[in-house]
Amino acid sequence: MKGRLLTGGYLLLFFAYLFGPLVIMIGTAFNSAGFPRLAPWECFTTEWFSRLAADDRLLTGLGNSLLIGLGVVLVSTPIGLAAALMLSQVGARMRAALYTIFIAPILVPGVVIGLSTLIFWDRVGGALDAGYNTLFYDGFFLTILGQVTFISAYSMLVFLSRLQRFDPTLTEAALDMGATPTQAFVKILLPFVAPAIGSAAVLAFLASMENYNTTVFTVVSESTFTTVLASKVRYGIDPSISAIAVIIVAITLIAALTYEAAQQRTSLAGRIAGHPVLRRLIHPAPVALLLLVLAGAVVWAGSRVDSSACEAQVLEEKRALQEQYRTAPEPQSQPSAPASPTAPRDGAAPASPFSPGNLAPGSGTGGGEAPSPAAPASPFAPGNLAPGGSGESGTPASPFAPGNLAPGSGG
Repeated sequence: MKGRLLTGGYLLLFFAYLFGPLVIMIGTAFNSAGFPRLAPWECFTTEWFSRLAADDRLLTGLGNSLLIGLGVVLVSTPIGLAAALMLSQVGARMRAALYTIFIAPILVPGVVIGLSTLIFWDRVGGALDAGYNTLFYDGFFLTILGQVTFISAYSMLVFLSRLQRFDPTLTEAALDMGATPTQAFVKILLPFVAPAIGSAAVLAFLASMENYNTTVFTVVSESTFTTVLASKVRYGIDPSISAIAVIIVAITLIAALTYEAAQQRTSLAGRIAGHPVLRRLIHPAPVALLLLVLAGAVVWAGSRVDSSACEAQVLEEKRALQEQYRTAPEPQSQPSAPASPTAPRDGAAPASPFSPGNLAPGSGTGGGEAPSPAAPASPFAPGNLAPGGSGESGTPASPFAPGNLAPGSGG
C-alpha cells in the first residue's frame, strides 16, 4: 500500500511538472488581463484569438513558414533516403566515415549554419556578378538551403532505422528473376520504406517550422512564424502568445489522436474484420472529422461569449482603486527625538582637541602662552666662531679659532 502511494505521488508530481505550464498557459489565453496571468482572474474572453486573426504580420510569417517547410520537405526527404541507401550498401569502414560526414551538420550550431549559408551564397552571387534581386539573395531560397543542411540528416536517421529491418535478399531475388534495379526499387524497397517517408516528412516539416537560430540569419528581409513570435516577445508580451500556444496544442492533439486511431485500426484489423460498423468508427477519417467538429463547436461557443460588461466592471474597479490611492492622505512625519542633555544647546559641535586652532601658539586651555624650554646653544654656531665671540657668550674659545693660528699665539 505504501509503495502504491509513493508511486502515485511520484506520477502526480511528474505529470504536474510536465503539463502544469501548459495548463497555466491555456488559462492565461482566456483571461482578459493585459499581461499573461491567472491570478487575479478578471474576465473570461476570447479577445486574444480575435487579435491573432487580425495580425497581418503574424499571418504573413505563418504563410512564409508553411512555404519554407514544404520546400524543406521536398528537398530533405529524398536526400535523407539517398544517404540511408548509400550507408546500407557500402562496407563497414566506408559506412563509419560516411555516417560521420552525414551526421556532422546536426552537431554544428544553427547560428554557424545560418551565417555560413548567408556568406557562402553572397560570395557565389558576387563571383557571378548577380544583383541583389536574384536567387542568391532571396530569403526563401537561403532559408530552405540552410535548413536542409541539417534537417536532411534527421530524415536519414529515420530511413536508417527502417532499413535495418529490411531483408536485402528480397531485392536480390527480384533481380535474379529479371527485374531491373528501378523495378526492384519501386516494387519492393519503396513500399517497405513508405512509412518512414511519412515520418521523415513530418519530422522535417516540424523541424523547419520551429527553427529560429538558422532562419533568423538566412531569411534576410522576410519574416517567418518563429521570427515574428520572437519579436513579439522581445518588444512586449501579451496573452496573444498564449492563444498561439493553445492553437498549436489543439492541432497537435488532433493529429496525435488521428494517428493513434490509424494505428489501432491496423493492430485490430483481424478482430474487426467481421464488424463493418467498428471498422468505420475506428477509421482515422471519422475520428479526425469528429475532433474538428468538436474544435469548431468550442470556437463557436467561445465567440458567443460577451465579456464587455465584465471588462467594464473591472475597469471601473481599477479606476476607483486608483482614485482611492490618489486621494489617500499622506502619512504624517514622525516627531523628532528630544535633544540629549549633554549636547550643546546652540547646536554647535564640540571643538576637537586635535583641531588646527588648538595646535597654534597660545591656543592652550590655560589661556596663557606656555614657556617653551630654550634649546642648548650649538658649539658650532657661527657666533662661537667669530673673534671675541666666545668671551661674550661665556663659551670657551675653540682651539681651532683663526686667532690661535697667528704667529706668536702659541704661547
